[in-house]
Amino acid sequence: MKLTERIGLGLLHRIDPERAHHLSLTALNSGFVPLHGGPMTGTRLATTLAGIALTNPVGLAAGFDKNATALPALLQSGFGFLEVGAATPRPQPGNPKPRLFRLKQDRAVINRFGFNNEGASAICARLAMRPRGDVPVGLNLGANKDSADRAADFAAVLACCGPHVDFATVNVSSPNTERLRDLQGRAALTALLAGVMEVRAGLERPIPVFLKIAPDLSDDELAEVAEVALASGLDAIIATNTTLSREGLSDPQKDQAGGLSGKPLFEKSTRVLARLSQLTDGRIPLVGVGGISSAEDAYAKIRAGASAVQLYSALVYGGLSLAAEIAQGLDVALARDGFANVADAVGTNRDAWL
Repeated sequence: MKLTERIGLGLLHRIDPERAHHLSLTALNSGFVPLHGGPMTGTRLATTLAGIALTNPVGLAAGFDKNATALPALLQSGFGFLEVGAATPRPQPGNPKPRLFRLKQDRAVINRFGFNNEGASAICARLAMRPRGDVPVGLNLGANKDSADRAADFAAVLACCGPHVDFATVNVSSPNTERLRDLQGRAALTALLAGVMEVRAGLERPIPVFLKIAPDLSDDELAEVAEVALASGLDAIIATNTTLSREGLSDPQKDQAGGLSGKPLFEKSTRVLARLSQLTDGRIPLVGVGGISSAEDAYAKIRAGASAVQLYSALVYGGLSLAAEIAQGLDVALARDGFANVADAVGTNRDAWL
């Protein structure tokens, strides 16, 4: 981390977390944040995810750039792919503030945003104007809190924005919209995905569709999700979203309501990832998310079964330069252990997490 970035983070940590986040996006768009200059590259790092070519497997998770307002800068930040959103059909303010909390003692974050965003139309317009290049951009699909048919909301956002993204993620795993996680059940998820896949088939350029799941599923529920995902023709599963668990936390703000992300989520999410890898047996690629803050964390996710990884909360503590640092460190780890590329390492240590 450069000195300027360290100073900037120190100043941001002195103010309200949500205001600090908005300021960080403003700084990005103003050119005040030092950037890598494009995606981190390397022959060992190049891989594919659901048919999408990646220069490196380190992605930005949804939530950082909810409204797709900072894409030009983020495309230069070292990530191999980006995910923006979540977008809902209609704009919505989300839950009351405060709704974002830094747990500094635990290197964690709790949020209860509730899909606050400017709506699919506004986000779609920005996606349509984004710079094209070597960094794929995906959109996280959400549902309005007051919707009479939440399943239809996911399809509606895809219909609006699908032509302007490289992949889309069905997010039924946020804990901050009441009863949203109920859509992870077999019948509800099957019906929801059928609607999304019907819209996908009608796009002029059909794109891969991913599913983002919660880390709090039981083994039986996880098996159901895997079964439905395979039967529905999904292209990848993202494991995982935030957790409702507070196990092992020490920060005074640990009891705030919302989803927990950051370092304490690493072990829980990696075990879910490994189990999902076992259940799907390589028939569908997985994206590992949850608690990644170093190259060794990313490498562990890949060896547990992930074809690619995503991070977000670690940027609160490590800055945006972390993307390139992790990709570079991952390249070193692959070389150290004799892997010619990322794909060769996928799942090679899965059993250690089961």
